[in-house]
Amino acid sequence: MGLFTLESDRSRRRWTVRGPHMAGYEIYHAILDPRDRKHAYAAARHSVWGVHFYRSPDAGRHWELMVETPHHPPERKPSLKAIWFIAPGPASEPETIYAGIEPAGLFVSRDRGTSWTPIGGLNDHPTNSSWQPSGGGLALHSITVDPHDPATLYAAISAGGVYRSDDGGATWKPKNAGVRADFLPAKYPETGHCVHKMVLHPARPDRLYQQNHCGTYRSDDRGGHWEEITDGLPSDFGYPIAVDPNDPDTAFVIPEESSHVRTTVAGRLRVYRTRNAGRSWTALTRGLPQANVYVTVLREAMAADGLDPCGIYVGTSSGHLFASRDGGHLWDLIAGFLPRILSVEAALL
Repeated sequence: MGLFTLESDRSRRRWTVRGPHMAGYEIYHAILDPRDRKHAYAAARHSVWGVHFYRSPDAGRHWELMVETPHHPPERKPSLKAIWFIAPGPASEPETIYAGIEPAGLFVSRDRGTSWTPIGGLNDHPTNSSWQPSGGGLALHSITVDPHDPATLYAAISAGGVYRSDDGGATWKPKNAGVRADFLPAKYPETGHCVHKMVLHPARPDRLYQQNHCGTYRSDDRGGHWEEITDGLPSDFGYPIAVDPNDPDTAFVIPEESSHVRTTVAGRLRVYRTRNAGRSWTALTRGLPQANVYVTVLREAMAADGLDPCGIYVGTSSGHLFASRDGGHLWDLIAGFLPRILSVEAALL
């Protein structure tokens, strides 16, 4: 366990592996801040030592343990089980970062993680009685700030659903219309949905994609309505979803057998790509193992870079990291036999 960094030049043909940092800790999520490409942040959890937040001033070469963590008031037990997600704030606020935790809560830091403030408009939302733990716990994840409108924020909760704020986090509205919840009495409830991963397209921020416990979806109106785009996939269950930053119509998913058998469909590691916003899907297999591969790819374990053609990176529960430098046509194993991979992020220096 620990945090590993892999570096390459822009050809992405040869990789240097460094680490582990924070050895012995599970790294739930780690990012390099795209606003300065210098500060990095990591959410770590140890079975004995608990949950910690780390900050790096030099793009991940050295790390410091921060004293404070985002957490609910001490009287709420547990006040913190894990930090699931870290997100940079608006470009105009270079010291602002957000964190999503378990039990579900959203927090903001205005000083790069030195101190944290709860966002009560979401944490105390009137619908939070509908939030329930899923298989992975009751976690808030997939935090996104609209790059064109810093007052617009999104967050997703498993299980709770997608929420949007139009006023910088003061107030929030659930945005789940059109999304199935087969595990609830009402098939299309307002809240209570088990969102596995949600992404906003940076070039077209009215477009969102989500991988859900009950299918894959796209929204073209900032979450106002979701259209199911599961047709053409071998399963309606999976965790990760990623987009090509250069093309709003291109997205990638990795379906799993089912909510009961949470491994790759038919023991084959296949990444599915759409180039028409989900109207059809293509299985990408060249270079990926296609027999007896019973692994899981978790919600944060797939990422895309911003190069053209797009690079895609996939980490498995078996500790193998695969990369494609051509939008998914051909895959290479760039690191193997690492610990179980919980999070993969791609960044340009």
